Amino acid sequence: MTGNAGEDQRLRDLALLRRAHDRIDREYAKPLNVEELARGVNMSAGHFSRQFKLAYGESVYSYLMTRRIERAMALLRRGDLSVTEVCFAVGCSSLGTFSTRFTELVGVPPSVYRQQPDGIFEAVPSVLAKRVARPIRNREAGPAPRT
Repeated sequence: MTGNAGEDQRLRDLALLRRAHDRIDREYAKPLNVEELARGVNMSAGHFSRQFKLAYGESVYSYLMTRRIERAMALLRRGDLSVTEVCFAVGCSSLGTFSTRFTELVGVPPSVYRQQPDGIFEAVPSVLAKRVARPIRNREAGPAPRT
């Protein structure tokens, strides 16, 4: 492959990965798996997984769980659903796995998070609040990016 052809393929792959990324953002509550997502963009599961991690810095599963936990955080803050209802509403099928992942990403169990005051970020601009409140996998967190 020539350099130009390789670059063209990389750009095509990035466009396809973006489609899969957007699908995860839209359909996070549905049962999604790597094989199905890869098939949706005409890639093998292995190639798709490697390219996704290269492009976005985290595995497909990790990204999907982050989306689910972000949505769960919003639902828990609303306060009208139980932890179990939130678990199933965001597409998780196991309350234990949901609670473990939530605690790993947010730092507190969902039941504790649900009891925290709503106005915690009231005086913070929404752009900063979103960045600060985004769940991050503790073991995968590297040094903070320089801005």
